[in-house]
Amino acid sequence: MKIVLYGATGRAGSRILTELLERGHEVVAVVRNPDKLAPNDGLTVQQGDLSSAESITEAIGAAQAVVSAYGPPEDKTDQLLGVTKREIAAIQQVSQRANSPENAPRLIVVGGAASLEVAPGVTVGNAKDFPAALRPIAQAHEEALELLRASSIDWTYLSPSAFFEPGQRTGKFRLGQDQLLTAPDGKSWISMEDYAIALVDELEQPQHRRQRFTVGY
Repeated sequence: MKIVLYGATGRAGSRILTELLERGHEVVAVVRNPDKLAPNDGLTVQQGDLSSAESITEAIGAAQAVVSAYGPPEDKTDQLLGVTKREIAAIQQVSQRANSPENAPRLIVVGGAASLEVAPGVTVGNAKDFPAALRPIAQAHEEALELLRASSIDWTYLSPSAFFEPGQRTGKFRLGQDQLLTAPDGKSWISMEDYAIALVDELEQPQHRRQRFTVGY
């Protein structure tokens, strides 16, 4: 597939890029600084950002999917909402030009874990022990998810587990829906490498269209 990737130089995005290229996909990585990405077979590096729906529409072109691994600045987490709105608008514009729903590109979003439930009606983000410093980004991710749910586009939102860090690519993990996944020892985690596998699996064999799902050990 031809896939447009935003956030390709970030921690999660760089691992998603590696997974996509290793599986033979054609990737257009849209980045602010093209010098940060080395040449690679199947990779086109394009300078750009998420500042306007028009520029996103142009970048999408004839791609079959857009993967957004965008992460807002720590002190400006609400920028995630503007980015999500522009991504939705761009997908809508491309869909209208395609004149057929089956040719419309998908949007796959690297999401947050705070909106996952740990008990009925209790999410990671509103649990009493959730760190106050993380509430702004958690709130931004929750609101971005609601924007996607209210939209008409073909979207998928992949929440990681509570701990989401670089690690090993094992290929062994579980998928869930709206509940936080935990291992037998009580830990909730997923490596960015295995997260990338789950995301690219979803691109290749869609199972969660217009849904959020999660991945963990």
